Amino acid sequence: MFVRRSAAVLAATAVIGTAFAPAALADESPSASPSLKLPSGLYGSADPTYDGVWRQSLALLAQHTVGVKPAAKAVDWLTGQQCANGGFAAYRADPATKCDARTQTDTNSTGAALQALTALDTDDTGAGAAAVTAAVKWLKSVQNEDGGWGYLPGGASDTNSTSVVIGALEAADTDTEDLRSKDDRTPYDALLALALPCGKGSGNDGGAFAFQPDKKGRLAANADATAAGVLGTLGEGLVTDPEDDERSPASSGAAGCAGGDSPTPEQAAANGAAYLVGAIAESGHLESALAGAEKQPDYGNTADTVVALAAAGRPADAGKPLAWLEKNSGSWAAESGPAAYAQLIFAAHATGTDPRDFGGADLVKQLGATGPAAEPAAGNGENGKDGKDAQNEASDEDGGVSVWWIVGVGLVGGIGVGFLLSSRTKKQRQP
Repeated sequence: MFVRRSAAVLAATAVIGTAFAPAALADESPSASPSLKLPSGLYGSADPTYDGVWRQSLALLAQHTVGVKPAAKAVDWLTGQQCANGGFAAYRADPATKCDARTQTDTNSTGAALQALTALDTDDTGAGAAAVTAAVKWLKSVQNEDGGWGYLPGGASDTNSTSVVIGALEAADTDTEDLRSKDDRTPYDALLALALPCGKGSGNDGGAFAFQPDKKGRLAANADATAAGVLGTLGEGLVTDPEDDERSPASSGAAGCAGGDSPTPEQAAANGAAYLVGAIAESGHLESALAGAEKQPDYGNTADTVVALAAAGRPADAGKPLAWLEKNSGSWAAESGPAAYAQLIFAAHATGTDPRDFGGADLVKQLGATGPAAEPAAGNGENGKDGKDAQNEASDEDGGVSVWWIVGVGLVGGIGVGFLLSSRTKKQRQP
Protein backbone atom coordinates (compact mmCIF):
# COMPACT_ATOMS: atom_id res chain seq x y z
CA MET A 1 0.00 0.00 0.00
CA PHE A 2 2.77 2.46 0.86
CA VAL A 3 4.73 1.90 -2.33
CA ARG A 4 1.51 1.90 -4.32
CA ARG A 5 0.17 5.18 -3.01
CA SER A 6 3.47 7.00 -2.75
CA ALA A 7 4.35 6.11 -6.31
CA ALA A 8 0.95 7.33 -7.38
CA VAL A 9 1.62 10.63 -5.68
CA LEU A 10 4.97 10.92 -7.40
CA ALA A 11 3.54 10.11 -10.81
CA ALA A 12 0.64 12.48 -10.40
CA THR A 13 2.90 15.23 -9.15
CA ALA A 14 5.29 14.73 -12.04
CA VAL A 15 2.51 14.89 -14.59
CA ILE A 16 1.16 18.21 -13.38
CA GLY A 17 4.65 19.68 -13.36
CA THR A 18 5.51 19.92 -9.67
CA ALA A 19 9.00 18.60 -9.02
CA PHE A 20 10.36 17.00 -5.87
CA ALA A 21 12.81 19.12 -3.96
CA PRO A 22 16.40 17.86 -4.42
CA ALA A 23 16.86 17.86 -0.65
CA ALA A 24 14.06 15.36 -0.24
CA LEU A 25 15.80 12.99 -2.61
CA ALA A 26 19.08 13.40 -0.78
CA ASP A 27 17.71 12.48 2.62
CA GLU A 28 18.20 8.90 3.78
CA SER A 29 14.65 8.91 5.13
CA PRO A 30 11.73 11.30 4.70
CA SER A 31 12.15 12.79 8.16
CA ALA A 32 10.45 16.04 8.95
CA SER A 33 12.44 19.18 8.30
CA PRO A 34 13.73 20.81 11.50
CA SER A 35 11.81 23.93 10.46
CA LEU A 36 8.57 22.04 9.83
CA LYS A 37 6.20 22.30 12.77
CA LEU A 38 3.72 19.45 12.69
CA PRO A 39 0.19 19.69 14.08
CA SER A 40 -0.19 18.10 17.51
CA GLY A 41 -3.11 16.02 16.29
CA LEU A 42 -1.17 14.39 13.46
CA TYR A 43 0.19 10.84 13.63
CA GLY A 44 3.83 10.40 12.75
CA SER A 45 6.74 12.84 12.90
CA ALA A 46 7.83 12.72 9.26
CA ASP A 47 7.02 15.25 6.58
CA PRO A 48 3.30 14.73 5.84
CA THR A 49 3.31 16.52 2.49
CA TYR A 50 2.55 13.42 0.46
CA ASP A 51 0.80 11.15 2.96
CA GLY A 52 -0.62 13.18 5.85
CA VAL A 53 -4.31 12.43 5.29
CA TRP A 54 -3.59 8.85 4.21
CA ARG A 55 -1.57 7.88 7.28
CA GLN A 56 -3.92 9.75 9.62
CA SER A 57 -6.92 7.95 8.17
CA LEU A 58 -5.31 4.53 8.46
CA ALA A 59 -4.18 5.22 12.01
CA LEU A 60 -7.66 6.32 13.12
CA LEU A 61 -9.31 3.41 11.34
CA ALA A 62 -6.91 0.91 12.89
CA GLN A 63 -7.47 2.28 16.38
CA HIS A 64 -11.21 2.09 15.91
CA THR A 65 -10.86 -1.49 14.67
CA VAL A 66 -9.18 -2.59 17.92
CA GLY A 67 -11.57 -0.68 20.18
CA VAL A 68 -9.38 2.34 20.89
CA LYS A 69 -11.05 5.76 20.80
CA PRO A 70 -8.67 8.15 19.07
CA ALA A 71 -7.96 11.58 20.50
CA ALA A 72 -10.53 14.18 19.51
CA LYS A 73 -7.84 16.47 18.17
CA ALA A 74 -6.65 13.70 15.84
CA VAL A 75 -10.13 13.36 14.37
CA ASP A 76 -10.52 17.13 14.21
CA TRP A 77 -7.26 17.42 12.31
CA LEU A 78 -8.52 14.99 9.69
CA THR A 79 -11.90 16.68 9.23
CA GLY A 80 -10.11 20.02 9.05
CA GLN A 81 -8.18 18.83 6.01
CA GLN A 82 -11.31 18.54 3.89
CA CYS A 83 -11.95 21.07 1.13
CA ALA A 84 -15.33 22.75 0.77
CA ASN A 85 -16.10 20.58 -2.28
CA GLY A 86 -15.80 17.43 -0.15
CA GLY A 87 -12.45 16.20 -1.44
CA PHE A 88 -9.25 15.73 0.53
CA ALA A 89 -5.74 16.54 -0.63
CA ALA A 90 -2.74 14.55 0.58
CA TYR A 91 -1.93 17.32 3.07
CA ARG A 92 -2.79 20.97 3.62
CA ALA A 93 -0.36 22.75 5.89
CA ASP A 94 -2.79 25.59 6.53
CA PRO A 95 -6.35 24.25 6.70
CA ALA A 96 -7.60 27.78 7.36
CA THR A 97 -6.71 28.69 3.77
CA LYS A 98 -9.47 27.81 1.36
CA CYS A 99 -8.82 25.20 -1.31
CA ASP A 100 -8.43 26.57 -4.81
CA ALA A 101 -7.57 25.37 -8.31
CA ARG A 102 -4.05 24.54 -7.18
CA THR A 103 -5.23 22.21 -4.41
CA GLN A 104 -4.72 18.64 -5.60
CA THR A 105 -7.64 16.76 -4.11
CA ASP A 106 -7.32 13.06 -4.84
CA THR A 107 -9.42 9.93 -4.65
CA ASN A 108 -7.05 7.95 -2.41
CA SER A 109 -6.84 10.54 0.37
CA THR A 110 -10.59 11.17 0.14
CA GLY A 111 -11.43 7.47 0.12
CA ALA A 112 -9.24 6.69 3.12
CA ALA A 113 -10.59 9.66 5.07
CA LEU A 114 -14.15 8.65 4.29
CA GLN A 115 -13.57 5.11 5.56
CA ALA A 116 -12.04 6.41 8.78
CA LEU A 117 -14.68 9.04 9.48
CA THR A 118 -17.53 6.64 8.77
CA ALA A 119 -16.04 4.00 11.07
CA LEU A 120 -15.64 6.52 13.84
CA ASP A 121 -19.36 7.27 13.71
CA THR A 122 -18.73 10.94 13.14
CA ASP A 123 -21.38 10.86 10.46
CA ASP A 124 -24.39 11.03 12.74
CA THR A 125 -24.39 14.67 13.80
CA GLY A 126 -22.57 17.95 13.27
CA ALA A 127 -19.36 18.33 11.27
CA GLY A 128 -18.86 14.59 10.95
CA ALA A 129 -22.12 14.09 9.05
CA ALA A 130 -21.34 16.98 6.75
CA ALA A 131 -17.81 15.69 6.10
CA VAL A 132 -19.01 12.21 5.15
CA THR A 133 -21.84 13.48 2.95
CA ALA A 134 -19.55 15.90 1.14
CA ALA A 135 -16.84 13.27 0.58
CA VAL A 136 -19.34 10.82 -0.89
CA LYS A 137 -20.71 13.51 -3.20
CA TRP A 138 -17.21 14.47 -4.37
CA LEU A 139 -16.17 10.90 -5.10
CA LYS A 140 -19.31 10.31 -7.10
CA SER A 141 -18.71 13.50 -9.05
CA VAL A 142 -15.26 12.40 -10.26
CA GLN A 143 -16.20 8.90 -11.42
CA ASN A 144 -14.80 8.20 -14.88
CA GLU A 145 -16.91 7.20 -17.85
CA ASP A 146 -15.60 3.63 -17.61
CA GLY A 147 -17.01 3.44 -14.08
CA GLY A 148 -13.70 3.66 -12.22
CA TRP A 149 -11.44 6.28 -10.70
CA GLY A 150 -7.91 7.49 -11.21
CA TYR A 151 -5.71 8.98 -8.52
CA LEU A 152 -6.57 12.52 -9.58
CA PRO A 153 -9.92 13.55 -11.09
CA GLY A 154 -9.85 13.01 -14.83
CA GLY A 155 -6.93 10.58 -14.71
CA ALA A 156 -7.20 7.15 -16.28
CA SER A 157 -8.88 4.62 -14.00
CA ASP A 158 -6.58 2.28 -12.09
CA THR A 159 -7.29 -0.77 -9.99
CA ASN A 160 -5.94 0.65 -6.75
CA SER A 161 -7.81 3.94 -6.76
CA THR A 162 -11.04 2.33 -7.93
CA SER A 163 -10.84 -0.25 -5.14
CA VAL A 164 -10.13 2.36 -2.46
CA VAL A 165 -13.15 4.35 -3.57
CA ILE A 166 -15.41 1.30 -3.69
CA GLY A 167 -14.46 0.42 -0.13
CA ALA A 168 -15.05 3.98 1.02
CA LEU A 169 -18.44 4.34 -0.62
CA GLU A 170 -19.57 0.94 0.64
CA ALA A 171 -18.51 1.91 4.15
CA ALA A 172 -20.70 5.00 3.79
CA ASP A 173 -23.69 2.85 2.77
CA THR A 174 -23.54 3.72 -0.92
CA ASP A 175 -24.66 0.96 -3.29
CA THR A 176 -21.69 0.78 -5.64
CA GLU A 177 -23.30 -1.92 -7.78
CA ASP A 178 -25.84 0.64 -8.98
CA LEU A 179 -23.40 3.56 -9.16
CA ARG A 180 -23.29 4.16 -12.90
CA SER A 181 -21.27 6.59 -14.94
CA LYS A 182 -22.53 8.68 -17.84
CA ASP A 183 -21.67 5.70 -20.05
CA ASP A 184 -23.76 3.42 -17.82
CA ARG A 185 -20.68 1.66 -16.43
CA THR A 186 -20.21 0.60 -12.81
CA PRO A 187 -17.02 0.52 -10.74
CA TYR A 188 -17.02 -3.26 -11.14
CA ASP A 189 -17.03 -2.92 -14.92
CA ALA A 190 -13.85 -0.86 -14.59
CA LEU A 191 -12.18 -3.46 -12.36
CA LEU A 192 -13.15 -6.40 -14.56
CA ALA A 193 -11.62 -4.60 -17.53
CA LEU A 194 -8.32 -4.53 -15.62
CA ALA A 195 -8.31 -8.26 -14.77
CA LEU A 196 -6.14 -10.55 -16.89
CA PRO A 197 -8.21 -13.31 -18.53
CA CYS A 198 -7.60 -16.95 -17.85
CA GLY A 199 -5.52 -18.69 -20.50
CA LYS A 200 -5.02 -16.98 -23.86
CA GLY A 201 -1.33 -16.52 -23.24
CA SER A 202 -1.71 -15.17 -19.73
CA GLY A 203 -0.06 -18.27 -18.27
CA ASN A 204 0.45 -18.05 -14.53
CA ASP A 205 -0.66 -14.41 -14.60
CA GLY A 206 -4.24 -15.27 -15.50
CA GLY A 207 -6.65 -13.81 -12.97
CA ALA A 208 -4.26 -11.14 -11.73
CA PHE A 209 -5.15 -7.47 -11.94
CA ALA A 210 -3.12 -4.86 -13.77
CA PHE A 211 -2.66 -1.38 -12.34
CA GLN A 212 -3.57 0.19 -15.70
CA PRO A 213 -3.24 -0.87 -19.33
CA ASP A 214 0.00 0.12 -21.02
CA LYS A 215 0.09 2.47 -23.99
CA LYS A 216 -0.90 -0.37 -26.29
CA GLY A 217 -3.77 -1.43 -24.09
CA ARG A 218 -2.02 -4.52 -22.77
CA LEU A 219 -2.44 -5.68 -19.18
CA ALA A 220 0.51 -6.72 -17.02
CA ALA A 221 0.00 -8.65 -13.78
CA ASN A 222 0.68 -6.55 -10.68
CA ALA A 223 0.52 -8.18 -7.26
CA ASP A 224 -0.06 -4.86 -5.53
CA ALA A 225 -3.00 -4.07 -7.80
CA THR A 226 -4.26 -7.64 -7.46
CA ALA A 227 -4.52 -7.40 -3.67
CA ALA A 228 -6.45 -4.16 -4.10
CA GLY A 229 -8.58 -5.61 -6.90
CA VAL A 230 -9.64 -8.61 -4.82
CA LEU A 231 -10.96 -6.28 -2.12
CA GLY A 232 -12.55 -3.97 -4.66
CA THR A 233 -14.44 -6.66 -6.56
CA LEU A 234 -15.74 -7.99 -3.25
CA GLY A 235 -16.87 -4.51 -2.19
CA GLU A 236 -14.54 -4.61 0.82
CA GLY A 237 -12.68 -1.72 2.38
CA LEU A 238 -9.37 -1.51 4.20
CA VAL A 239 -10.80 -3.43 7.16
CA THR A 240 -12.08 -6.97 6.63
CA ASP A 241 -13.75 -8.76 9.50
CA PRO A 242 -12.68 -12.38 10.09
CA GLU A 243 -15.11 -15.16 9.18
CA ASP A 244 -17.64 -12.82 7.62
CA ASP A 245 -20.82 -14.81 7.05
CA GLU A 246 -21.76 -12.56 4.15
CA ARG A 247 -18.61 -13.43 2.25
CA SER A 248 -19.39 -14.94 -1.12
CA PRO A 249 -19.02 -18.76 -1.23
CA ALA A 250 -17.98 -18.41 -4.89
CA SER A 251 -14.74 -16.82 -3.78
CA SER A 252 -13.82 -19.55 -1.34
CA GLY A 253 -11.40 -22.32 -2.13
CA ALA A 254 -10.86 -21.56 -5.82
CA ALA A 255 -7.85 -23.53 -6.98
CA GLY A 256 -7.03 -21.51 -10.08
CA CYS A 257 -8.20 -19.09 -12.72
CA ALA A 258 -11.73 -19.72 -13.97
CA GLY A 259 -14.73 -17.88 -15.34
CA GLY A 260 -13.78 -17.44 -18.98
CA ASP A 261 -13.76 -14.04 -20.64
CA SER A 262 -16.65 -12.66 -18.59
CA PRO A 263 -16.15 -13.50 -14.92
CA THR A 264 -18.43 -12.08 -12.29
CA PRO A 265 -16.85 -9.73 -9.75
CA GLU A 266 -16.86 -12.58 -7.22
CA GLN A 267 -15.10 -14.91 -9.67
CA ALA A 268 -12.58 -12.20 -10.52
CA ALA A 269 -11.86 -11.89 -6.81
CA ALA A 270 -11.37 -15.65 -6.57
CA ASN A 271 -9.04 -15.57 -9.57
CA GLY A 272 -7.03 -12.72 -8.07
CA ALA A 273 -6.76 -14.56 -4.78
CA ALA A 274 -5.49 -17.67 -6.57
CA TYR A 275 -2.83 -15.56 -8.29
CA LEU A 276 -1.71 -14.12 -4.94
CA VAL A 277 -1.43 -17.59 -3.44
CA GLY A 278 0.92 -18.49 -6.25
CA ALA A 279 2.91 -15.27 -5.85
CA ILE A 280 3.69 -16.00 -2.19
CA ALA A 281 3.99 -19.78 -2.50
CA GLU A 282 7.78 -19.96 -2.44
CA SER A 283 8.86 -17.30 0.05
CA GLY A 284 5.67 -16.49 1.93
CA HIS A 285 5.82 -12.83 0.93
CA LEU A 286 5.76 -10.48 -2.03
CA GLU A 287 8.81 -8.68 -3.32
CA SER A 288 9.33 -5.15 -4.56
CA ALA A 289 10.41 -4.71 -8.14
CA LEU A 290 11.66 -1.13 -8.50
CA ALA A 291 13.63 -0.62 -11.69
CA GLY A 292 17.37 -0.79 -11.21
CA ALA A 293 17.21 -2.14 -7.67
CA GLU A 294 17.53 -5.63 -6.28
CA LYS A 295 14.28 -7.24 -5.25
CA GLN A 296 13.46 -6.76 -1.61
CA PRO A 297 10.66 -8.03 0.64
CA ASP A 298 7.52 -5.94 0.20
CA TYR A 299 6.04 -5.80 3.68
CA GLY A 300 3.16 -3.45 2.98
CA ASN A 301 1.79 -5.31 -0.02
CA THR A 302 2.28 -8.61 1.79
CA ALA A 303 0.03 -7.25 4.55
CA ASP A 304 -2.49 -6.23 1.88
CA THR A 305 -2.32 -9.75 0.50
CA VAL A 306 -3.20 -11.21 3.89
CA VAL A 307 -6.30 -9.02 4.05
CA ALA A 308 -7.25 -9.85 0.46
CA LEU A 309 -6.93 -13.61 0.97
CA ALA A 310 -8.98 -13.45 4.16
CA ALA A 311 -11.64 -11.40 2.39
CA ALA A 312 -11.72 -13.94 -0.45
CA GLY A 313 -12.51 -16.73 1.98
CA ARG A 314 -8.99 -18.21 2.04
CA PRO A 315 -7.83 -17.73 5.65
CA ALA A 316 -5.66 -20.84 5.51
CA ASP A 317 -3.72 -19.39 2.59
CA ALA A 318 -3.41 -16.08 4.45
CA GLY A 319 -1.65 -17.90 7.30
CA LYS A 320 1.71 -18.23 5.54
CA PRO A 321 2.25 -14.53 4.73
CA LEU A 322 0.82 -13.60 8.12
CA ALA A 323 3.37 -15.79 9.87
CA TRP A 324 6.12 -14.23 7.77
CA LEU A 325 4.99 -10.74 8.77
CA GLU A 326 4.87 -11.69 12.46
CA LYS A 327 8.46 -12.82 12.24
CA ASN A 328 9.95 -10.15 9.96
CA SER A 329 7.95 -6.92 9.90
CA GLY A 330 9.03 -5.30 13.17
CA SER A 331 11.89 -3.18 11.84
CA TRP A 332 9.93 -2.17 8.76
CA ALA A 333 6.97 -1.00 10.82
CA ALA A 334 9.16 0.99 13.22
CA GLU A 335 10.85 2.61 10.25
CA SER A 336 7.68 3.25 8.28
CA GLY A 337 5.44 4.58 11.01
CA PRO A 338 1.70 4.84 11.72
CA ALA A 339 0.34 3.61 8.40
CA ALA A 340 2.58 0.54 8.58
CA TYR A 341 1.31 -0.34 12.04
CA ALA A 342 -2.22 0.17 10.76
CA GLN A 343 -1.65 -2.22 7.85
CA LEU A 344 -0.37 -4.90 10.19
CA ILE A 345 -3.36 -4.36 12.47
CA PHE A 346 -5.68 -4.79 9.47
CA ALA A 347 -3.90 -8.03 8.57
CA ALA A 348 -4.13 -9.32 12.12
CA HIS A 349 -7.79 -8.36 12.41
CA ALA A 350 -8.73 -10.01 9.09
CA THR A 351 -7.32 -13.33 10.30
CA GLY A 352 -8.54 -13.19 13.90
CA THR A 353 -5.00 -12.67 15.21
CA ASP A 354 -4.39 -10.61 18.33
CA PRO A 355 -2.70 -7.35 17.24
CA ARG A 356 -1.49 -6.85 20.80
CA ASP A 357 0.61 -9.99 20.48
CA PHE A 358 1.76 -9.95 16.88
CA GLY A 359 4.92 -11.99 16.86
CA GLY A 360 5.48 -10.72 20.39
CA ALA A 361 4.84 -7.08 19.47
CA ASP A 362 1.96 -4.91 20.65
CA LEU A 363 0.93 -3.20 17.43
CA VAL A 364 -1.78 -1.20 19.18
CA LYS A 365 0.68 0.30 21.63
CA GLN A 366 3.23 0.95 18.90
CA LEU A 367 0.66 2.73 16.75
CA GLY A 368 -0.55 4.77 19.70
CA ALA A 369 2.99 5.91 20.39
CA THR A 370 3.08 7.70 17.03
CA GLY A 371 0.18 10.03 17.77
CA PRO A 372 -1.73 11.95 20.43
CA ALA A 373 -2.89 10.03 23.48
CA ALA A 374 -6.14 8.21 22.87
CA GLU A 375 -9.34 9.15 24.69
CA PRO A 376 -10.14 7.20 27.87
CA ALA A 377 -12.73 4.53 27.19
CA ALA A 378 -14.44 2.06 29.48
CA GLY A 379 -13.14 -1.48 29.24
CA ASN A 380 -10.02 -0.60 27.27
CA GLY A 381 -6.92 -0.40 29.37
CA GLU A 382 -4.77 0.56 26.41
CA ASN A 383 -6.42 3.95 25.96
CA GLY A 384 -4.83 7.11 27.20
CA LYS A 385 -1.36 5.80 27.93
CA ASP A 386 0.28 6.06 24.54
CA GLY A 387 1.17 9.28 22.73
CA LYS A 388 3.91 11.30 21.13
CA ASP A 389 5.77 11.36 24.42
CA ALA A 390 6.37 7.65 23.85
CA GLN A 391 7.42 7.90 20.24
CA ASN A 392 10.89 6.71 21.07
CA GLU A 393 9.31 3.25 21.29
CA ALA A 394 8.68 3.46 17.56
CA SER A 395 11.74 5.37 16.46
CA ASP A 396 12.80 6.43 13.00
CA GLU A 397 9.31 6.15 11.53
CA ASP A 398 8.69 7.93 8.27
CA GLY A 399 4.95 8.43 8.32
CA GLY A 400 4.09 5.40 6.24
CA VAL A 401 6.39 5.79 3.25
CA SER A 402 8.46 2.72 2.50
CA VAL A 403 12.23 3.01 2.46
CA TRP A 404 12.13 1.18 -0.85
CA TRP A 405 9.95 3.91 -2.25
CA ILE A 406 12.67 6.37 -1.27
CA VAL A 407 15.15 4.19 -3.14
CA GLY A 408 12.79 4.29 -6.08
CA VAL A 409 12.50 8.05 -5.90
CA GLY A 410 16.26 8.31 -5.99
CA LEU A 411 16.32 6.14 -9.08
CA VAL A 412 13.59 8.17 -10.68
CA GLY A 413 15.53 11.29 -9.87
CA GLY A 414 18.44 9.83 -11.82
CA ILE A 415 16.57 8.48 -14.82
CA GLY A 416 13.59 10.82 -14.94
CA VAL A 417 9.97 10.13 -14.22
CA GLY A 418 9.61 7.89 -17.26
CA PHE A 419 9.79 4.71 -15.18
CA LEU A 420 6.72 5.49 -13.14
CA LEU A 421 4.84 6.96 -16.05
CA SER A 422 5.56 3.97 -18.28
CA SER A 423 4.99 1.29 -15.66
CA ARG A 424 1.78 2.80 -14.37
CA THR A 425 0.84 4.93 -17.39
CA LYS A 426 -0.68 7.55 -15.22
CA LYS A 427 -2.31 10.29 -17.25
CA GLN A 428 -3.42 12.68 -14.57
CA ARG A 429 -4.43 16.31 -14.89
CA GLN A 430 -4.98 19.19 -12.54
CA PRO A 431 -8.50 19.01 -11.14
